[in-house]
Amino acid sequence: MSGFVEKPEPVEVPGLEHLHTGKVRDLYRTERGELVMVASDRMSAYDWVLPTEIPDKGRVLTQLSLWWFDLLADLVPHHVLSTELPPGAPADWQGRTLVCRSLRMLPVEAVARGYLTGSGLAEYERDRTVCGLALPEGLTDGSELPTPIFTPATKAEVGEHDENVSYEEVARRIGAEPAANLRQITLAVYARARDIARERGIILADTKFEFGYAEATADTEGAELVLADEVLTPDSSRFWPADTWQPGRAQPSFDKQYVRDWLTSPASGWDRHSEQPPPPLPQEVVERTRSKYIEAYERLTGISWS
Repeated sequence: MSGFVEKPEPVEVPGLEHLHTGKVRDLYRTERGELVMVASDRMSAYDWVLPTEIPDKGRVLTQLSLWWFDLLADLVPHHVLSTELPPGAPADWQGRTLVCRSLRMLPVEAVARGYLTGSGLAEYERDRTVCGLALPEGLTDGSELPTPIFTPATKAEVGEHDENVSYEEVARRIGAEPAANLRQITLAVYARARDIARERGIILADTKFEFGYAEATADTEGAELVLADEVLTPDSSRFWPADTWQPGRAQPSFDKQYVRDWLTSPASGWDRHSEQPPPPLPQEVVERTRSKYIEAYERLTGISWS
């Protein structure tokens, strides 16, 4: 059992149709057919949306995504049309809301990995592969890969796991040419972001993107991909401080690892393999996690958070 510990009620805004409440984002549609994405302060871990929010988290994700969208615009178009609040929207939506193009989304997560960790490490230790791609002997937790790899995954509903799939499975689902285009763009965007992060003392270990096509596009063969959702945030990426990187152990990170560590510690009293929902987070964990998100934003953008 997993999902929301306490599922929030959607905010009602005149002229907006509520479409979906996700782990972090709430999705609405305007009368003109544009999408309105609102990034909440919700935190998810181990397939649960936790009962405790992290203040400013949604704004950090939104502002960091906007910063990256600008830096990547010459590589791939993005879905953002405006950051203006829709009429009648609550003031709390300021800074966390994107008005976006409606896209026909691809049914896969586009994942790029430059370092070995997470589910990729587990597969490598078992088979010396990641998503079926053979890797050399001698790699360990945190090792840099000989070259970045494209390791797609299926999208999961709230409370379920994303599942790694092979490139061949992606090609079967969306077509050979669209799959090749997806891989090429994913790795190009990862390479650009990796180099920018490295200049700022941060290792981009891996990241996931979501892409779609304009709704009017009938044929995906040769159609232009559009980058959507969030991009290169601590929720969608593993960021490590470069000055403490040391293969062979778990790396310090600028993400929700602090939350995961507390949830699996004796202090939480929670068994993640049980059917019981996780407990509320203590204030110390909330404050430490918030500071990690803000530090990632400030180190990457060079802009002070206020």
